[in-house]
Amino acid sequence: MVLPLVLAGQAGEAFSQDRAAPASMLKAATSKPATPNSLPNPGQVLDLVEKATGPQAEGKGNDWSAPVKLAVVFTLLAVLPSMLVMMTSFTRIIIVLSFLRRALTTQNIPPTVALIGLALFLMLFTMAPTFARINQEALQPYLQNRMTFSDACATGYRALTEFMFRQTRTADLKFLLKISGAQKPATVADVPAHVIIPAFAISEFRKAFEMGCLIFIPFLLVDLVTSGILLSAGMMMLPPAMISLPFKIILFVLVDGWRLTAKTLVTSFG
Repeated sequence: MVLPLVLAGQAGEAFSQDRAAPASMLKAATSKPATPNSLPNPGQVLDLVEKATGPQAEGKGNDWSAPVKLAVVFTLLAVLPSMLVMMTSFTRIIIVLSFLRRALTTQNIPPTVALIGLALFLMLFTMAPTFARINQEALQPYLQNRMTFSDACATGYRALTEFMFRQTRTADLKFLLKISGAQKPATVADVPAHVIIPAFAISEFRKAFEMGCLIFIPFLLVDLVTSGILLSAGMMMLPPAMISLPFKIILFVLVDGWRLTAKTLVTSFG
């Protein structure tokens, strides 16, 4: 019963081998006729806001007023948390932790707020190289007035795109490229946002469910053994989950389950 959980701690290496490689994806990209990408990138959206709210030629004034500009900015800020959740490692981590709590059958222990906090800080740990690159290539040049705001956002988005591309399965990316009819990308930066983001999310869901399945196996064995013992003893009216719960907690503590889970999650991102 201990062996599957210990083996789950080594699952990160297996998950890290199923990522898309730039050369293989670009060679295997769809051969459909290229069509222009109809969706703007973040830099173009910011340029649109700046142009619409900035001074116009021939004294015509602004297309939008300052309150409208503030409304647009606050709307983008409201959407930003959802974008960060779906464009970082947070999704995979929180799904795996939720599977772990479900397998332990401890109801609301650990509390949801504790799981979200752990997932948040593990996300910051795994995303530290990407965030450091964004700080070095986008944030600091903008603060030093060596880069415009739109260029800084485009540079930061490019770093996130490369992270998502490394974690996205080739099959998912090729599938969405094919059905979207997007232009064949020459580089990672050319992959449209409406293709790479859902492909990354689908890949994250698949990997998270695979890891959750591995976590469930040892606890399922404990439940089966407990049910068999109670059935053979004639105690059919006693809930097996009540008896197996302390054994599952003891098993999880003895194998240092939280460390193994954190190790699996961190190493799965390479």
